[in-house]
Amino acid sequence: MRIWLDGGLRDIESARVSVLDHGLTVGDGVFETVKAVDGKPFALTRHLDRLTRSARGLGLPDPDHDEVRRACAAVIEANPMPLGRLRVTYTGGQGPLGSDRGEQGATLVVALGETTRRPDSTAVVTVPWTRNERGALTGLKTTSYAENVVALAHAHRHGASEALFGNTVGRLCEGTGSNVFVVLDGEIHTPPLASGCLAGVTRALAAEWTGATETDLPLDVLDRAEEVFLTSTLRDVQAVHRLDDRELPGAAGPVTAKAMRIFAERAGDDLDP
Repeated sequence: MRIWLDGGLRDIESARVSVLDHGLTVGDGVFETVKAVDGKPFALTRHLDRLTRSARGLGLPDPDHDEVRRACAAVIEANPMPLGRLRVTYTGGQGPLGSDRGEQGATLVVALGETTRRPDSTAVVTVPWTRNERGALTGLKTTSYAENVVALAHAHRHGASEALFGNTVGRLCEGTGSNVFVVLDGEIHTPPLASGCLAGVTRALAAEWTGATETDLPLDVLDRAEEVFLTSTLRDVQAVHRLDDRELPGAAGPVTAKAMRIFAERAGDDLDP
């Protein structure tokens, strides 16, 4: 594997980031996960725009989009694979052992790992922990991911691939690495950004292409939704067949199945929508 680190490609054995990098010591960094299909990244412009919004939210300098594009192209060319997870990580760089930043500049790492197509449906669980819709990091895709690690491990222990959070006022929010959609009376709804959820790239495209409505939803909407599906970079649109102890249709319901078809068709027509 070859990785881009601060200006060039390196073998994985020689790609080294300082143990004092702020991304490691205090989680002072942002990232994007981009799907790469047959050597081409999907929706890269949208991902770079969100990378910049997240960086600004942390007070980091704007990442150089031209450099990130060069890095992505170089890494994809150096690591050919049919379906890959392209990870762009941008941190505060080497700093002191505390919350103050250093002056050596940001760190940019781009890596690619092979992945497989997700199943058409999955099981999810809700967790007792909440998203803080008013936090300093709300809406930012940061490397401070330990909360998601804990929740995802909980999901795996219960035979699920994803965990869903409510927020501090009992409204439906998001998954550890996905956005959630519900079908009520045949109509598609998804929580608004004000719920504290991440502005997912796939979420935005799915909502635009299917006509989904942003709706402030109580967490218990999951008990009565006719269908539930998730969206994310590597899931695209994925049906939910079990939610906690509630069984949903074993295959995608009719509304979800249509959303899956629409997303696949539109994404196939334009790799950078």
